[in-house]
Amino acid sequence: MTYKFRLNPTHHQRTLLSNTLELCRWVYNETLAARKNVWEREQKSLTRYDTIKMLPAWKESKPELSQVYSQVLQEVCTRVDLAFKAFFRRVKAGGEKPGYPRFRGYGRYDSFTYPQTGFELRDSGLKLSKIGVVKIILHRPICGNLKTLTIRRDRVGNWYACFSCEVASDPLPKSEKAVGIDVGLESFATLSNGEKVDNPRFFGSDEKELVKAQRKLSKAEKGTPARTKRRKAVQHIHQRIANRRKDFAHKLSRSLVNEYGIIALEKLNGKNMLQNHHLAKSISDAAWYQLVQYVTYKAEYAGREVVLVDPRNTSKRCSRCGTLVEKSLAVRVHNCPTCGLVIDRDENAAINILALGLQCLDESPRSPRL
Repeated sequence: MTYKFRLNPTHHQRTLLSNTLELCRWVYNETLAARKNVWEREQKSLTRYDTIKMLPAWKESKPELSQVYSQVLQEVCTRVDLAFKAFFRRVKAGGEKPGYPRFRGYGRYDSFTYPQTGFELRDSGLKLSKIGVVKIILHRPICGNLKTLTIRRDRVGNWYACFSCEVASDPLPKSEKAVGIDVGLESFATLSNGEKVDNPRFFGSDEKELVKAQRKLSKAEKGTPARTKRRKAVQHIHQRIANRRKDFAHKLSRSLVNEYGIIALEKLNGKNMLQNHHLAKSISDAAWYQLVQYVTYKAEYAGREVVLVDPRNTSKRCSRCGTLVEKSLAVRVHNCPTCGLVIDRDENAAINILALGLQCLDESPRSPRL
């Protein structure tokens, strides 16, 4: 489990934190360059340990690196190694653009991690090696064993401490209730019991304000303090939209996991959906995939079951007799000519999703329901 807390560093500590990010960015780029150059010259792959062994030599040529805790620098090498492993996995799998690891430009490196030691929670704040004791807003208790700490800076300059903790699962009371969920634009989600969740449209509600801020930004001369100030105004609006969307997804996912023992969701392909330029903005604003992520990890911790099903024809297939009824997106009511069922289009799809989910669970070996 991850706990995220706001930090309140002093001006001097902000400078130290920013310098740490820049030095980590430098190590990241040097590590990437070293692996790239060795491969091009010798057709040989450097391992994570090979690049960690280069750190002492880099510290001699760049003494500022001694201002950063040693394990933080080692973790940067680990990040590069993970990036290459993901690249080779995508190359082997095929079907998608591999995406070779990229060098990080100024301002494009926003976090560093203490993987084991170098940090300590105290009554006076959070002690960070090489930085000092930073004030932290602990809005809830931390449970479990602390494993790692990631210090992150957001786009508007706020600093956060993200603790990764090892915790035991905490199953919720047994629930025999099952639900299928169909996501959409008219309603954010429709449940198989007929309940609908309104689409909050967070981006749409702030779009006018965002447009004004972006126009002011475009008129400001590059490199001036005015442009920096207006860029932050744009970033604040984007952050506010993202925070509202996350809050909505967290609350909805929590209510679903608390109530239902089995939750069937659509297995969404975001890239394909966003190719529809008429609906791409609305689909991005809805953030259905975010809901799926939150429901999945909350359900795992609570001992619930989540199943993702193929959404093909779930809107067309009659949930009573199985007849495929062709209909355009504009048709919001399912009217079956075979059995005469008349039902909301999204509710019909949600019922089909639930049926597919239960079918998948019956066909696959699984642990007893909690």
